Amino acid sequence: MSLFKRDRRPSRRPVEDVDLDSLLSLVAESLGYSFEFARDGGSVTLRGDMELVVRLTGLRREAGRRAREDWPMLVSEHLAHAVATAGERLDVCDLKQARPLLRTRVDAVDAVPDLTRVVGRHLNADLVELLFAGSRPVRPEQAGCWPVATAKALDLAVSNIRREERLEVETILLSGTPVTRLTAMTPAAATHLRWLGDYLPVPSDGVLVVLPDPYTLLVHPVDGIGVVRAIERLRVHAARTDGLSSQVYWWHEGRLTHIRADIVTQEGQTRLVVAPPPEFARVLARLAV
Repeated sequence: MSLFKRDRRPSRRPVEDVDLDSLLSLVAESLGYSFEFARDGGSVTLRGDMELVVRLTGLRREAGRRAREDWPMLVSEHLAHAVATAGERLDVCDLKQARPLLRTRVDAVDAVPDLTRVVGRHLNADLVELLFAGSRPVRPEQAGCWPVATAKALDLAVSNIRREERLEVETILLSGTPVTRLTAMTPAAATHLRWLGDYLPVPSDGVLVVLPDPYTLLVHPVDGIGVVRAIERLRVHAARTDGLSSQVYWWHEGRLTHIRADIVTQEGQTRLVVAPPPEFARVLARLAV
């Protein structure tokens, strides 16, 4: 703490930065490190069993978006993560290093313990596209160091996937209904929906989609009234796999819309009750003519 005692002039730094530095100091000492802040507050050097420079720009930005009661956990996680990954060559806070490794993957919202501690965007109410650097999810305070907005960083990750990966395509039968299975080598299959037309003909009314796991897409064209039977086949299959999502979606004009299809068992009989969203219901009505 002597670092602050030598300069008795009134601090011109924002009180938020001073308070955050106090927390950083306490956490650093609890981890067994002495510390020295850079003059501009952009980093802190930890010294103990090793010397480690920890960037703080992203942490300060993230703290500015969070309630103060969240700061102790935020600071603790930031320094603990920096210490735990000190032996790695990759510094995710450096976009030049991280950019070639950026990828996305889609996960269920309910499977993410805390959406405020990851970087991503919603595809719909129950699916989220997360940003990764290699095999590690990118933390908000890491992305906060970059000179680009979060949306741009996600777009960079999507570009990496499109450039470097190609899905395998095959036709399979689900109880007699043909569907196309697209398989990825990485858990980013759903990202390829953006350029699905590179793999198969996509009708103007779009396609039905299920995501049994992060590596797989099953799709069926919305091109005739037979799509009703396809909804049933896809929904039953998705429910059996118990993977990424058990729901059926409609991919149309760049949006992934949930088609509510409930499997109902009554008096020993199982049936599917479909309640399509209004826009898809209008498509069905037109196809039925």
